[in-house]
Amino acid sequence: MNHISHMQELATMKAIAETLNQSNSLSVMLEAVLEKLLDVTGLHYGWIFLMDDQHSFNLSAARNLPPALAHNDNQMARCGTCWCVDKYFENRLKDAVNIMSCRRLGQAKDEGVHDTCGFTHHATVPLRIGERRFGLLNVGSAGKNHFADEELALLQAVAFQIGVAVERMRLHQAEQRRAEQFARLGVFSRELHQAVSYGAAQVQLAEHAVQLLAKHFDWPAAALVERVNGHYHVLAMHVEGELQRSVVKLPDPLLPILTSIPQGSRSAELPEQALMHLQKLPGWSGASSRATTVWAAPVIPYEGRSEQLLLAGSAQPAFLARVESEVLEAATEHIAATFEHARLEQNRRELVRVEERNRLARDLHDSVSQMLFSLAMSAKGAEALLLDQDLETARTTLREISDVSKDALKEMRALILQLRPANLDSGVAVALREYGRRLGIDVSLTCNGCMRGLPSAIQEALWRIGQETLNNIAKHAGVTQADIALYMHGSELVYVAQDNGAGADLEALAASGAGLGLSIMRERVEATGGRLQLTSSPGQGMLIEAFLPLSPADIGGIPVTDDDKNFNC
Repeated sequence: MNHISHMQELATMKAIAETLNQSNSLSVMLEAVLEKLLDVTGLHYGWIFLMDDQHSFNLSAARNLPPALAHNDNQMARCGTCWCVDKYFENRLKDAVNIMSCRRLGQAKDEGVHDTCGFTHHATVPLRIGERRFGLLNVGSAGKNHFADEELALLQAVAFQIGVAVERMRLHQAEQRRAEQFARLGVFSRELHQAVSYGAAQVQLAEHAVQLLAKHFDWPAAALVERVNGHYHVLAMHVEGELQRSVVKLPDPLLPILTSIPQGSRSAELPEQALMHLQKLPGWSGASSRATTVWAAPVIPYEGRSEQLLLAGSAQPAFLARVESEVLEAATEHIAATFEHARLEQNRRELVRVEERNRLARDLHDSVSQMLFSLAMSAKGAEALLLDQDLETARTTLREISDVSKDALKEMRALILQLRPANLDSGVAVALREYGRRLGIDVSLTCNGCMRGLPSAIQEALWRIGQETLNNIAKHAGVTQADIALYMHGSELVYVAQDNGAGADLEALAASGAGLGLSIMRERVEATGGRLQLTSSPGQGMLIEAFLPLSPADIGGIPVTDDDKNFNC
């Protein structure tokens, strides 16, 4: 490579360009292009370092290294420092440098352990695009201690080609990573949102969110923390997928680092000291070998200032930093939305409880209270009759008092049963049949699948829905028969109830604000994350369909037997 003609230069550039386009693997591409470069230029050996912003480098390709450098899996080339690396990180390498005496080769020669094959110098060319730098290309030959200007110009052009190819591949990797991470984010969001349907408290949601982060993302560690009284307390933390419940507070030296995150920032890469402090926490030593950076993003509530942060350790290279920050920001938005959803859900549940208490109060007033008032008046009348010695009329009045008291006791028992049936522990099917019997309704209940292993929250919801169904039939339908079916469909439990009674004009009910029982039923279904469908018209009876979602854990906990396929439960 002493003198290069224009045609040779063009041929070299063409060969390099063709090689660069033959692979989508960065390591394979770098090895191939280095081999081609040595072949077309006649140089003997070379290697490529890829650098990052943390002043670390990686031997990404090597060809024909002398035994002194190649020994023990290129250990001498992989480890330690040298003049070209030092000058790179000192930002003193702008273009191809004519000759650098290689410290690595000099050290190997001084140690005399392995042969350097006469290699003592190499040319060094920075890999960069514009102002962005990301590596070094080193090439040389035995006994060669000078490169002509045209040789350096060719190496500079080749380095630019390599730089463009590396950037193209990194952009491709970043887009692949972004697509994969956001696909995982969608599943993460759905599973996290589903937890709200089962009434989880915020601490439980925090732990569930962190567990889902461990499940769906390859971050070595993640933590949800909250600032309370000047300290950051841990709501939930995982390290390599294991919850770390022993950690309750972050080290105090982290406080100024975390509080220095600018207000309004959606995410920030924390300084190296943050990782050092976190590595002192229980369990983090196992993640420290993988985590190279720590990111923080505020969990911004819909109202008020955020005092919560999501911390995540990342093992990804620097060129994927933007992707990591985008995914972390999106994850915090989903977590914040879930926390807000949980707060609203808790408020809605409280409103349902208040509305139900009001309904019970109205029922007590309309039934038991009126009966008790009637009993009091009848008792006074009977007392007056006894004083007047009108025994026959008094006897009739006492019989009426007995009948009314029995009716009042029946009503009271029915209302108590609405709060919590004594036999719900025997199954919701048994409870609904018993409740129907008390109301004078014959309930035909069919199950396709076993209902005995359902979570208590779902059983409670089924009981309330069935209860409202039977109440409506008893009060409005004018029939004494109801058909109810329960069955599994995919990841949903389906409840279907039908009667052939008077039916109702659903639009008129909605417009008038009547139909309180149906409204409570809808609230019950939606509180589980499900949906309710009503079908009715005057004189045509009513069809009620409720679809209640079940988590994979819920489905897995339901026992299945051959008898469960289709039976009257």
